[in-house]
Amino acid sequence: MDGTNFLFRRAALPLVALGVLALPLAGVGAQDASAQRVLVADIAVETDPLIAPLTDEIVPAADVEADFEASFAQFDVAPQAADIGPRAVNLETFDPPVEAEPAVWRSGVASYYGRRFHGRRTANGERFDMNAFTAAHKTLPFGTKVRVTNPGTGKSVVVRINDRGPYAHGREIDVSRAAAVELGLVQRGHGTVELALLD
Repeated sequence: MDGTNFLFRRAALPLVALGVLALPLAGVGAQDASAQRVLVADIAVETDPLIAPLTDEIVPAADVEADFEASFAQFDVAPQAADIGPRAVNLETFDPPVEAEPAVWRSGVASYYGRRFHGRRTANGERFDMNAFTAAHKTLPFGTKVRVTNPGTGKSVVVRINDRGPYAHGREIDVSRAAAVELGLVQRGHGTVELALLD
């Protein structure tokens, strides 16, 4: 006895015990699975029309053509007029509100700049175009739209702020040459205008 058989027996004993315990459990699982298959097959036969046996019975279809007109007759009647409450708006007689002219924001002297500055960079980085309706203002944000009106002639034009200025004392806004032509400021070079901010 050199101890080899003793170690082998000692290692094999737990494995044999485990196998003996597992045999009854394996049989229970197999029995449950076969019982489940039988139950599922019984249910499938009762409920699945593809598995159900075919019969020679003819099932008549509903007489659709005879009831076709009658089924849509209820939709031919106009709906009743709804009760209109005191705060409801009648859209047939409703006139949309007239947008009010923007209030005058400021009045002042406007001048213009044209050929000498044409093509130069403006304060916002784009090139000045004397034929576009743009303007320079000291404080308004770039992109602001302003209606400039000449109160003497009643003419007005909408300009977009894209530059800073005017730098001449007493001037409120510098408009492009195209805007000055529309306002009638080109001959004198400057004139009194009213400014209204637009949304």
